[in-house]
Amino acid sequence: MHIWVDADACPKVIRDILFRAAERTRTPLTMVANHPLPLPGSTLIKQLQVPKGFDVADDEIVARIQPGEILITADIPLAAEALAKDARVLSPRGERYDKGTIRAKLTMRDFMDTLRSSGVHTGGPPTLSPADRQTFANQLDQLLR
Repeated sequence: MHIWVDADACPKVIRDILFRAAERTRTPLTMVANHPLPLPGSTLIKQLQVPKGFDVADDEIVARIQPGEILITADIPLAAEALAKDARVLSPRGERYDKGTIRAKLTMRDFMDTLRSSGVHTGGPPTLSPADRQTFANQLDQLLR
């Protein structure tokens, strides 16, 4: 098993939970980002730095992820591609994506993108709450069992 993280937008508090979980379960973890990240000194935790560019990190993750591996991302199109490769996908808020619900998520994402493109202010996601962090940690633990 391996944990892949779409790390460019992953909150630090979620990264810290991931680092502890990787060490506790002895699961290799790869942070994929287009800039250097501070990592703990661990042979299990690595960074794959990719060039800057649209979807470069996403494309690298999709090329490398294997069935049954875990992806942490808030990127719905990336989640859909990973699910198509039979990976398991978890958002930083602890929402598990699956093949049965990803189509609706993609449709909503496209709808919101259309609204933003037409000038409608849709706001951003709410701040990551303590409940979100706990939900993430609980869901991650379930995936790692």
